[in-house]
Amino acid sequence: MSEKETIKEYTNGEITVVWKPNTCIHSTKCWKGLIDVFNPQKRPWINMEGAPTDKIKNQVEKCPSGALSYYMNQSASPLEKPEVEAIKVKITGGGPILVRGEVKIIHKDGREELRKNVALCRCGQSASKPFCDGAHHKIEFDK
Repeated sequence: MSEKETIKEYTNGEITVVWKPNTCIHSTKCWKGLIDVFNPQKRPWINMEGAPTDKIKNQVEKCPSGALSYYMNQSASPLEKPEVEAIKVKITGGGPILVRGEVKIIHKDGREELRKNVALCRCGQSASKPFCDGAHHKIEFDK
């Protein structure tokens, strides 16, 4: 489980989008909401010139797993945000537990990581527990 996490960054000079492909649950919210920026049929699949910064920012904030995040290039951290928001937890039908807001994950080996949004596995079949990897689709989990 000490597999190195892949992290890719894309910028338009004003904002940088951070993509963690191993965290993605393939909800399709990114490209269905802003195909001019997030297009899985193109390489690279993120085109930062496809929309204004505010639209990119709004779309990234809809990512349920936290696979997409952003930071303004004047900031030092993707998790920096001046206002404090309440953490929201949503139990999805047949899918993961979606946690929106800044949370600290403490793994069973004691390792800690800070995430803004996260999708936690409910079906028990994810290969990247505690995170969802979309395995619930394959087993037709419906609880």
